[in-house]
Amino acid sequence: MNSSTFNKTAAHPLQSFEWGEFRKKTGVKVILGDSFQLTIHKIPHTPWNIGYLPKSAIPTKKQISELIRIGREEHCVFIQLEPNVDKESNYELGIRNYDIRPAAHPLFTRYTFVLDLTKSEDELLKAMHPKTRYNIRVAQKHGVEVVEDNSDKAFREYLKLTEETTNRQKFYAHTKRYHEKMWETLKISNFKFQISNSQRLTAHLLTAKYKNKTLVAWILFVFKDTLYYPYGASSNEHREVMASNLVMWEAIKFGKKLGLKKFDMWGALGPNPDKNDKWYGFHRFKEGYGGRHVGFIGSYDLVINPFLYEIYKVTDTLRWFLLKLKHY
Repeated sequence: MNSSTFNKTAAHPLQSFEWGEFRKKTGVKVILGDSFQLTIHKIPHTPWNIGYLPKSAIPTKKQISELIRIGREEHCVFIQLEPNVDKESNYELGIRNYDIRPAAHPLFTRYTFVLDLTKSEDELLKAMHPKTRYNIRVAQKHGVEVVEDNSDKAFREYLKLTEETTNRQKFYAHTKRYHEKMWETLKISNFKFQISNSQRLTAHLLTAKYKNKTLVAWILFVFKDTLYYPYGASSNEHREVMASNLVMWEAIKFGKKLGLKKFDMWGALGPNPDKNDKWYGFHRFKEGYGGRHVGFIGSYDLVINPFLYEIYKVTDTLRWFLLKLKHY
């Protein structure tokens, strides 16, 4: 099956053909089913696996039966389902006669911010928090320059800043090899062809420079009518120039220039977030741009082996579900 054919039914980068090709390069088994893409992840030191179906449509009964068959063949304890379905749809995943339970350990964030890129720049600026607009102007007055730079040099700077950011924030991040394989597979090579072919997932690198030093580097995804912000990194230096605020604004303008309709910021906390949560700063940063706070219906486990599933839940933190499946 080719990319354009498979991607016709994919509604999110994690269900795209190109994402599957990338995951194969990291050693993950990828199975293409009936309008879905499933990855298989090894439980260390056991003969068992976990299946993962992120950001798909609501699976039909036929697809659930297919997933169970695959799960048994692949020795899966369970398959985690995380549909890309807005909770406002009032749809809950639960198909009779199947063992589907709320996930023991959800992987993908249940919330995000989505910005309407069909609005004018003036409308978008007006909807922002005043402090966000102020910080954008601060970066502009300092002469911060934001450009799309998909060169090998810019990517090496991105890797360096990623290490700097994770050390500063003290959170788990992808390995260097993961980022390299992702960029190798998804980076845009022929801009005009790939952007006109919106069925293909492409990755783009935005950098912010100040006094000839790269302070911020973001990787953005373009898929169908939506821009995504999955990965970002920043320097410890010159944080007073608010470079990240300008990168977000330039990312918004980048999406508008491409004629995209939405900007999905890839993750957020829930309503009334805890200020002590380690992700609170990221949440507030994204919230400042005035996007709609969107919640999804949640994560579910399709249990294949009930006995082993109970053992799994006890041992779960199974290293954070394999360190968040090395991030999807």
